[in-house]
Order: sequence, then C-alpha cells, then structure tokens
Amino acid sequence: MRKIFVRTLWTLIILGVLAAAGAFYAIYEGWIGYMPPIEDLQNPINRFATQVYSADGKVLGTWNYNRENRVVVDYTQLSPSLIKALVATEDARFYDHSGIDFIALGRAVVKRGLLGQKSAGGGSTITQQLAKQLYSGTAHSVMERMLQKPIEWVIAVKLERNYTKDEIIAMYLNYFDFLHNAVGIKTASNTYFSKDPKDLTVTESAVLIGLCKNPSYFNPVRHPDRSLERRNVVLHQMAKEGYLTQEEYEKYSAEPLNLKFHVADHKDGLATYFRDFLRRYMMANEPNRSDYPSWNMVKYHIDSLNWENDPLYGWCNKNRKRSGETYNVYTDGLKVYTTIDSRMQEYAEKAVYEHVAKYLQPAFTKEKRGRSTGPFSGSLSVDQVNKILMRSVRQCDRYRVMKAAGASEDDIMKAFHTKTEMSVFTYHGEIDTVMTPLDSIRYYKTFLRSGFMSMCPQNGHVKAYVGGLDFTHFAYDMVMDGRRQVGSTIKPFLYSLAMENGFSPCDLAPNVQQTYMVAGQPWTPRNASKARYGDMVTLKWGLQQSNNWISAYLMSKLSPQAFVTLLHEYGIRNPEIHPSMALCLGPCEITVGEMVSAYTVFVNHGIRAAHMFVTKIEDNEGNLIAQFQPRMNEVISEESANKMLYMLKAVVDGGTGGRLRYRYGFKGELGGKTGTTNNNSDAWFMGLTPTLVSGVWVGGDDRDIHFDSMAMGQGATMALPVFALYMQRVYADKHLGYNPNAVFDMPEGYNPCVIDESGLQDASDGVSIEDIFE
Repeated sequence: MRKIFVRTLWTLIILGVLAAAGAFYAIYEGWIGYMPPIEDLQNPINRFATQVYSADGKVLGTWNYNRENRVVVDYTQLSPSLIKALVATEDARFYDHSGIDFIALGRAVVKRGLLGQKSAGGGSTITQQLAKQLYSGTAHSVMERMLQKPIEWVIAVKLERNYTKDEIIAMYLNYFDFLHNAVGIKTASNTYFSKDPKDLTVTESAVLIGLCKNPSYFNPVRHPDRSLERRNVVLHQMAKEGYLTQEEYEKYSAEPLNLKFHVADHKDGLATYFRDFLRRYMMANEPNRSDYPSWNMVKYHIDSLNWENDPLYGWCNKNRKRSGETYNVYTDGLKVYTTIDSRMQEYAEKAVYEHVAKYLQPAFTKEKRGRSTGPFSGSLSVDQVNKILMRSVRQCDRYRVMKAAGASEDDIMKAFHTKTEMSVFTYHGEIDTVMTPLDSIRYYKTFLRSGFMSMCPQNGHVKAYVGGLDFTHFAYDMVMDGRRQVGSTIKPFLYSLAMENGFSPCDLAPNVQQTYMVAGQPWTPRNASKARYGDMVTLKWGLQQSNNWISAYLMSKLSPQAFVTLLHEYGIRNPEIHPSMALCLGPCEITVGEMVSAYTVFVNHGIRAAHMFVTKIEDNEGNLIAQFQPRMNEVISEESANKMLYMLKAVVDGGTGGRLRYRYGFKGELGGKTGTTNNNSDAWFMGLTPTLVSGVWVGGDDRDIHFDSMAMGQGATMALPVFALYMQRVYADKHLGYNPNAVFDMPEGYNPCVIDESGLQDASDGVSIEDIFE
C-alpha cells in the first residue's frame, strides 16, 4: 500500500513538472497568453514610438505604447546611489539570477502563500517587474493575476537574454510612473527634487526608490510621514546589503525629506491638443452607425465625411504595411511631419494664456465671487444651477463607475457630497485640498475655456492650434471637437450669398427694427445699438457695425435653404443646421476649425482651403509612405470674395474690430469679424491678414457660464485680443517672414462702392429713409 502511495505521489509530481514545463513552453512560443515578438523585446520602449515633427523641424512629441511622453535617460546618467537603492530594496540578488529569483520566489510561496505573512516580501525580481510594466494589463481578479505571473516569468527570462543588467535597470526606472505626471526617473527627479537623476543624493534616491513599492501610499507630497518612514526602510536595506555603513545609515535617516516639488507635466509642451487630435484622427476607424449614441449622430455624419474625403482621417486603418497589417502610431515608429510651426504655436499658446488666464479669468472670478449661483449667470436661480450640476454629475466617470458597480442613487449622491482628499488645478500649479466631488465639479466650471486656430489661406497649412488652456485638466478640444454658437461671425457668409445674388456693399437697407412672419409666427430681431436708427445704410456699414436688423433684412431677400447649402460649401458640416430666418444671427453650432477654414474663402479669391495638418509620413526606416496635398473647393466667385474682403477690412478700419487699430496699433491691412451670442455665452473673433486666417472662441464650459456684463462678455473684449497678441508676436519675429505691411491680393484701389463718376462712395452718408422715398 505504501509503495502504491509513493509511486502515485511521484507520478503526480512528475506529471506536474511535465505539465508546468509544457505550459511554460507554450507560453514561450506564444501559444498561451500574449508573448511579444522578440524584436519588440529588443527595444520595448523607444524603437516604435511615432515622432511628430513641426514644419520647422522640431519634435513636438511622441506617441508610444502607453501614450506617455517620457524622457529616457541612459544608465550612465543615473546616480550610483539610485542603482544601489533599487537593487538593495527590490532585488538583492539581481546580479546573480537570470530573471527569476527562485530563493525569493520560494520564500514568498511559503511565508506569504502558506503562512500568510504579508510582511515576508514578494518574489518578483526587477526584471519581472519590468515585464509586468511593459506587457501586463491591470488584473481585475486574483485568478487573472495568477495567470499573468507565468507569462511575466517567461518575458523576464527573454529580457535577461536580450539586455544587460544595466540596461534592465535603466528601462525599469525610465518606465516607472512616480505619480504627479512624473513618468520615468528623469521627470521624477525633476518633479520632486528639481535636478537630474545623476545628481541625486543618497536620501533623494531612497525617497524615489521608496515610491516603487506603492507610489500613491508613500507619496512624499501628500503623505510626507509615510514617505520618510519608507525612505528609511530603503536606507536600512542599503546598509543591510553593504552599500552604506551603519554611521551613514544613521546620518541619512535623520535628515528631512527636503523636497523641491513642482509638477512637470508630460502633457504639457507645445501643441498638446493638436497632438492628441492628430493621434485620434489618424487612428480613427471607419465610422459605423451602431458605434455612435443616438444623441451624437452629428459626429457620425462628420466622421463619415472625413473618412470619404480626407486621406489623413483614419490613415492608419486605410493603409497597410508590407506585412498586410494596418499601421499603428504606437508601435510602428512613424515620423509624422505636420504643418504646425513651433514658433507660431508658442506665440498662440502665450496669447491665449496671457489674455484668458491672466486677464479674463481674474475678472470673471471677481464678478462671480460670493454669488450663490456662481460661476453661472446671475439670471439663474439656485435650483436651476443645481439641476445643471446634477446633469454634470451623471456625465462624469465617478458616477458611471459607481452605477455600473450597482450602487444606488442615494449611495452615489452621498459619495458626491462626502469630502475627500484631492489635488485640483490652479494656474499656479496643482494644490492638495479637501472638498466634495460635487464641489470639485463646480470648481472646475469656474475656469473659462478657449480655442484658437491659425492657418494659411493659400494652401490650408495649419500653423497654430490651441484647443484649450491646460490639456491635463481640460482635455476637451475646443478647436475641432467643441461646437458652439457662432453669433455674428456667421454674417459674412450671409453677405457673401447676397453678393452672389447681385448685391453690392454699397446697396442700401433700412436700419429699422422690423417684424417678419416665419412659418406663420412673427419674428422680431433685436439689435444691441440704435445708432443711425431710421437711416438707409449701406450693407458695408451693416456688416461693419454687426447690425442684426440689416442681416435680417438681407435674409428676407434671400433663400434660407440656399444659405444652408452655401454654409455646407464653406465646409460647415453640421447636418442639424436648418433653414430659417433666425439663421442669419448665428444660432447654429460650428467648430473653430470649420470657421477658420471657411474664412479662407474671402482671402483666397473665393476658394476654400480645407485644413492641412500633415505634409508627409515616413516609416521607421525613413521611407516616404504618404504625402498630402492641399484640398480646395470653389465657394463664391472672385468678385464676391473681393466685395466681402472690402467689407471685412471695414470692420477693422471703423467697426466692431476697431480696437485692433486704436488699442493694439496695427497699421497694415487687416480684416475681421466679431461675434457675441445671446447673454454673452460665446465670444468670437475671426481675423484675416493677407497670409493668415485665424479664429478665436472664448466661453464657459456651459452656455450658462458667462460674464453678465456686455462690456466684458462681447467678442471684441473676450476674443479679439487673443488674435492681436498672437499677430504682434508673429509680426515681431522676422524669421517667420510675415510682413506687417503686406496687402491683400485685390485689384489696386478696389472699391465696389463707387456709385457714380462724381466720386460719391458711401451712399449711407447723411441719407435717411425719408430722403430715399421722398
């Protein structure tokens, strides 16, 4: 009986060993689980990162596997104390094993697994931890984590075969996320101690290595006491392994943390919104109607048009490599050459920040301070504000996660009203505070948002793209994604329809409030000013002063359906723009990007230039695999375009854009159009120069978040200065080659408002309705 038991036991052991060996072989060959190709293991971090270049040859950023913009350092750039601290704490036998430390593994199995001693330490080597960071996703259960472990062991062995020990340490430290957007040791050193990794002291190295156990729990900013305790544990391990003497350990463990903390965000840098937009744009899949919620059919319509008409949209999925696979910006090492000019991008970002963050935001905060409805309009009640906030609650991730986990509505609301520790954004850096999640939603709504784009009207090259003020905290792109009501900036499109139908800038219109019958209902547009009320004025004056009554008069003489058709020709693709009289005042929602492209028509002889974001793409061997050309379409005649440009110049020379002259001192030729929607909810300015067309939008996260005063809320105050500050810097940089004295490409002395040979030009001068009909 005993022989049978022994024989059975040995049989089971042998079978177990064979099964384990078979399983590991299957993992090694990639038959079980995910096993990265050997060429991926040979350079898992950098080789396949796509680089994004500006038009002037600067690297704007990279797209890699984990979408982080980490800065990689070589082993030789690491402080010796950093390496010693890592090895002593995480893997004392690192230099003696080949990826798996069987002694540590056995100890972990016996003490942690069988005896339940949580303080016994883990069995993972530095190489295994690197394998986990590189290739393992987040495990959602203990069983899933157990299945990941053997795969990580095999990857660790492969990593050891392809890398030296020094390279593995460098990769581990380059890849680790130390929190506060400090991904990689170079950024972490700078974030926590304001120095490079090679200059870290013993105690500073111990603090950073202490984070490797649990960067959130031992965070030195939020939990300095825990961090200090953990640092001293690391110092003790260094002494235990012979890297420090007892005297050195006692000396270092008595020192304070001495942090020099500042956030260095990898999502910062130039053109963050543009880079994120371009990544999504190139990686887009062919639109499938079932993938879009019913409330977002506008996006489905626009994405479908992009898929059909723009070679760059979904480029990675429209094109195939020699292997037959589609491209991937995270793994194929592409070089993407964009039209963005890094200098102009910097000037645009500075202009937006200077005006919106430094001027408008303090004024907005002051206006709303102490109000029970802040940051919302004072015209709302507290109940209305609470309803808006509840809508935002139900749209946020915290609510969706709790709902999916089965939490009741009462439990969710309780969580949103419970104070908790959090870091919040300020323009002076993140600060740690305690507030309820509901209060944090309200807090973030206090910040004004903005979008800016500048492009060349002759070829569509986008030179600057600012989707917002801080990508980390306000990631929604207000250039190509955000749609807002455009107000009076729609009027030039209406006027161009009039020009196409035989009107002229010098034609007269009654400057009076009129009531129009629309679908059997009376409609009476309002106007902000009663200047020259009762006069017959020229269309030029009407556009110059952004007069609503003149726009309504024109709309009554034209076809609303023809206007909608023309808007689509201008590249405005929102299918929910419906023909109506009120359309002439800009209630429709359009992106900044669409508006900028549309306004190129007036500078470019009636030809619209579509956005051009990329000129060419190369593969990881430098081979040219894609080139892109400008995309144009004729919208209006050259004569109509000249008439429109003539009137848009007048907006700056004596109309609502006049402060470009008297406040910002521009002397050369400029055109433009301001826009302000109802209640100052949206502020716009479209600016034209002979070689650049730019658009600015400024507003709140919700349309009910706005200045209550017209003086601060109008487009001339909110948006126009961004264009002015940008162009001042562009003109001042002589290397860019933009001439402040350049003139528009129009016939010399062009003036469509000459009525007769006597030289009478602006027929509205001194003319009243009574004079005309006398």
